[in-house]
Amino acid sequence: MAVRENTEDGGPETPPWASLGAGLITGAADDDPSGIATYSQVGAAFGYGMLWAALVTMPLMIAIQAISAGIGRVTGHGLMDGMRQHYPRTLVYALLALIFIANVINLAADIGAMGAALKLLVGGPALLYAAGFAVLSLLLQVFIPFTRYAPILKVLTLSLFAYVATVLVVDVPWHAVLRSIVLPPISWSAPYAVGLVALLGTTISPYLFCWQASQEVEEIESKVRRQPLQDAPQQAPSALRRIGIDTTVGMVFSNLIAFFIILTTAVVLHAHGKTDIQSSAQAAEALRPLAGELAFALFAAGIIGTGLLAVPVLAGATAYAAAGAFGQRSGLEHKPHEARFFYGVLIGSALLGIALNLTPLDPIKALYWSAVINGVAAVPLMVAMMLMGSHRKVMGEFTMPWPLKLFGWLATAAMAAAAAGMFVTWGK
Repeated sequence: MAVRENTEDGGPETPPWASLGAGLITGAADDDPSGIATYSQVGAAFGYGMLWAALVTMPLMIAIQAISAGIGRVTGHGLMDGMRQHYPRTLVYALLALIFIANVINLAADIGAMGAALKLLVGGPALLYAAGFAVLSLLLQVFIPFTRYAPILKVLTLSLFAYVATVLVVDVPWHAVLRSIVLPPISWSAPYAVGLVALLGTTISPYLFCWQASQEVEEIESKVRRQPLQDAPQQAPSALRRIGIDTTVGMVFSNLIAFFIILTTAVVLHAHGKTDIQSSAQAAEALRPLAGELAFALFAAGIIGTGLLAVPVLAGATAYAAAGAFGQRSGLEHKPHEARFFYGVLIGSALLGIALNLTPLDPIKALYWSAVINGVAAVPLMVAMMLMGSHRKVMGEFTMPWPLKLFGWLATAAMAAAAAGMFVTWGK
């Protein structure tokens, strides 16, 4: 009789469909309302000219997210907790400050976008809707244990299929689309460079690294048989295979949705001369007279669905990062009184996001600064991740294989170039 592989959960080998979790949720959360706004902007402004970028970033995103997940699964610690143990505290606190500011601005933009989208669909007060969505997300995160909350987030990823459906109800010239992918109509101009930088910064963001690594830690703590791979190396084949499947599916899903959003706005808005889009809600509204009520409704409903997924991920990632940097207990499986610091940051960041919607702060300028801050924070964080993932002192026998090293460093170089591009194109 053949001996079954000793898996991370102690049972038969996990089927592929059951392997989807942290990676899928992370990938879907990347297409948040702020990301939809960026993808809509580049689609409206440049037509098919940036479709190639949504595909080129795919292997880079898979690699860097797999590395973050691997660090969490091997060590049993989140990214900032690991950095606190191996790097100067001043660096850790500086990165935390940048991540916190960028995440709160993103939260504000996403919360506001959900309210604006619901107002477009049914009318009424956008600010009240926005606050309601944020409070609902908070209540679910605070009062439902992780083991019951994670499946809710997994179901919410289905909302992104609204953007697949949107493509199906508009007339797409697929021959021209394929030609633009094979021979990209790249524009050597400052606006194009700014758009490319924005797209890259939206696709590869620090909060995604923190969230996925911490979700692996949550899984270790919530499932009795799972242990950090450093302590249970026999679980490695099953665990690393699951992470590979989960992360690949999640990031392919994320980038394909980004591709469809760019494609929809290119086909409908750019082709009709509507090239200046400032928000996801404005993109949805612009679709209505050009593509019809169904395309408009699908696009707007997608903003709400992905916002309900992204808001808890943003708030949770902020709390995980802060708790890790200060060595505090963290985790959605804990009750609030068991992890006061963690839940305090989680609730506080969401409330700040709501509060920013009540100020005269220009959301477009705020998102620009969020992109700049994310670009500045991403590079040193990615360098630290690459060094941690390659170091036997951190990872033991589970240091990164060379393909992950190659694409991880390529992703880091791409983000460094994007950050440099932000400053080169400053004010243009």
